[in-house]
Amino acid sequence: MPPESVNPGSYFDPVANAMESALRNRLTFGPLMLASLLGLLWLDHAAEIWTIGHGFNHQHGHGVGGIGLLVLLLIILPPAVMETAHLLAAERVKPYRFIAAVGSGAMVLHAFLTQFDFFEPIAASSLAFIVVAVMLFAALRRAWIRETQGAILHMAGTVLATLYLGGLAWFLVALRVKHATNNHQFEGTTVIVVFILLTVKFTDIGAYFGGMALGKHKMIPWLSPKKTWEGLACGMFTAGLVGMAMAPLIGRPMYWLPWWKGFVFGAMLGGVGQVGDLLESLMKRDAEVKDSGSLIPGFGGILDVIDSPLLAAPFAYLAFSLL
Repeated sequence: MPPESVNPGSYFDPVANAMESALRNRLTFGPLMLASLLGLLWLDHAAEIWTIGHGFNHQHGHGVGGIGLLVLLLIILPPAVMETAHLLAAERVKPYRFIAAVGSGAMVLHAFLTQFDFFEPIAASSLAFIVVAVMLFAALRRAWIRETQGAILHMAGTVLATLYLGGLAWFLVALRVKHATNNHQFEGTTVIVVFILLTVKFTDIGAYFGGMALGKHKMIPWLSPKKTWEGLACGMFTAGLVGMAMAPLIGRPMYWLPWWKGFVFGAMLGGVGQVGDLLESLMKRDAEVKDSGSLIPGFGGILDVIDSPLLAAPFAYLAFSLL
């Protein structure tokens, strides 16, 4: 058959088909994940209101905050540890996954407990103890099998995986349960978690469409060929608008966040979130994989979803603590 008489649509294009499938999965699972997350954060807020009514932590007039966020992180951190271990294995760094998962969980539990008076005297020492214990148990695990070769790589990898996931998640939980010492300081609520998530994710949306329309100058072509400086600027501007829109919802009755601070904080967190995305891209390039996993269709692994919000969390904690 002459080439000109062939219907182009009769050819099977695996690349186009794969892209269409990925887009379909994103449009399906993206809203489901967002709805599930918002539902869990609503339960988080409801649990805090319920505990106020039943006298928990009543000495400060607060309920117990962050229950839903704690549960969420305890669920997603173990598979995230598995994905991190897979990426680190590319350089023969093999963390003990169970120890790293327990250590990460212990760190977010530590952040959750910082809202209670009884925990305050031991908060600093117990956090240091968790890090030391992770390293110690990794060493003991290696000694148990009477193997010295690779001991340093196993110990270092276990601590790295714990700090990368549990350490960054610590800031997210600590910000959620943060209590104000007076009526003019910031106090953590579920809204602040939504603030971080939306500013970071809307940066991706703004960067995608801004890069498609205006992108000319590549940011780091050897690491992330599709990212452009124009896309980054559009993404940060979009995040700033989201932050400005959410500014009136953040704080307590005696505290308010000016719209311009909301814009600055939103843009800043959006930019930091992009750095988090590039950091994971660096690890994936080293491991020579496209995604950190395949647990979430259309998105890849858990790390592909949480890398940006996790890195933005410590910067958000610092920014709001300085208000």
